[in-house]
Amino acid sequence: MKKSINIFVCMLLFLSSCSGDFIDFLPTSAVTADVIYKTDKDYLDALTGVYSPIRDQYRDFFIFGDVRADDSWVEIAKNNSASYSDRFTLNSGDGLLNNTWLRYYQAIFRANTILSKIESANDADVPNKKRYIAEAHFLRALCYFDLVRIFGDVPAITVPVTIEESYLIVREPVANIYNNIIIPDFQAAESSLPVSYSAIDEGRPTVGAAKALLGRVYLTIKDYSKAESKLNEVTTIGYQLLADYNDLFDYSNKRHSEYIFNIEYESGVNGGSNYTNAFMPNFIAMTTFFGISGYGDEWNSPTRAFYDLFEENDLRKEISVGLYGGYYDANEEFVPIPTNTNQTYTKKYITQNPARNDSRADWKVIRYADVLLMLAEAMNENGKTQDGISYLNQIRERAGVSVYPTTMSQIETRDAIAKERRLELSFEGVRWFDLVRTGKVYEVMNEFGMNEYMNVFPLPLSQVQLINDPAILPQNPGYN
Repeated sequence: MKKSINIFVCMLLFLSSCSGDFIDFLPTSAVTADVIYKTDKDYLDALTGVYSPIRDQYRDFFIFGDVRADDSWVEIAKNNSASYSDRFTLNSGDGLLNNTWLRYYQAIFRANTILSKIESANDADVPNKKRYIAEAHFLRALCYFDLVRIFGDVPAITVPVTIEESYLIVREPVANIYNNIIIPDFQAAESSLPVSYSAIDEGRPTVGAAKALLGRVYLTIKDYSKAESKLNEVTTIGYQLLADYNDLFDYSNKRHSEYIFNIEYESGVNGGSNYTNAFMPNFIAMTTFFGISGYGDEWNSPTRAFYDLFEENDLRKEISVGLYGGYYDANEEFVPIPTNTNQTYTKKYITQNPARNDSRADWKVIRYADVLLMLAEAMNENGKTQDGISYLNQIRERAGVSVYPTTMSQIETRDAIAKERRLELSFEGVRWFDLVRTGKVYEVMNEFGMNEYMNVFPLPLSQVQLINDPAILPQNPGYN
């Protein structure tokens, strides 16, 4: 199927059994949606289909959230999307942008279809109906939240549409998407999702995940009062910081007291993530020592400036940024990395995997430390600086570094929280979006080649050309 085909049109063709990589997601040969959506298992399978494009998209999420910002870079320039994003030369024709657009709208289409069918489903046939509705709302909200942070105004679709209608759907202002889709969807999710699941369903979104992400949404739109209230609710559910920061990246124990919501991967046929291989320097001696090959991608490497931010006794440093310029082998001897490869690397995603890009390493969408830091930020903006510092210091204490004095001013606390978010959440897709939402992005990134209009990415050229009407789908300013 040609990449330039409109995502909305492609999704509609599903109902008439169109073939394609992202169309067939239900294990059924049924021709009509009315036959497909009958039993509890049908809806569970349909929800699994929503996760599939999201999992594919999050394999690339670091290019938007990390590589675009100042703490991560592609040190050895390459002709690929990550390198172009890093240097602010990514153009609208790049396949990354088209794939991103298609994946999110594929997931949205599937969630919309589920929601349009399940309301009329018999409760006896679908005993988990309430939970499935909440889960579909959660996933749709997550997709739209990512879309508006990446592209800005985007088409807002909450119901199945016809092919003819799809060509007339204009870009909706970001504020409307927050108010009419993202916030209501997360609210619907938190009202009906469970606190936890049995083992077979672990990894699905919980009420804590919905509340935590809703808190992030409120913080993003600068509604600090609602952000504080919602994030405070998350602290009452039972989450706790792990005693050892390194345990967060032990992928044999994926769900623990700090876990809230991950995009999860398992080694197997097309089931693993790419992070372990993609972030490793391409150096044979390192491959032998770690048992992990870099394959020459060398993405998402810490910058030297970020490496130098850590205090020497910070317990997060070794796993976050490794050792600049090399590593110590089994004999405690320093082995330098050749100059033709990246000199830095993060160990957060190092785990044994059976094949290339088939890792068990998950992507942390949100975890409890992030909640505490956001709560500290919201409280500081609400004039409760001293109370906010107490949450900030929980993170400092776990890292083994000195805590901040409670006498700091609001401005000092704001700067301290921003720095702590960099150190705590590095290479977890947070930094770029923090810079944008706090209004610091151009100030920080202009020396790296950013122009002021680049706080969002260009819309995919294929979509703009297909609609071919700037009144309906105009390109973002500056990218024409």
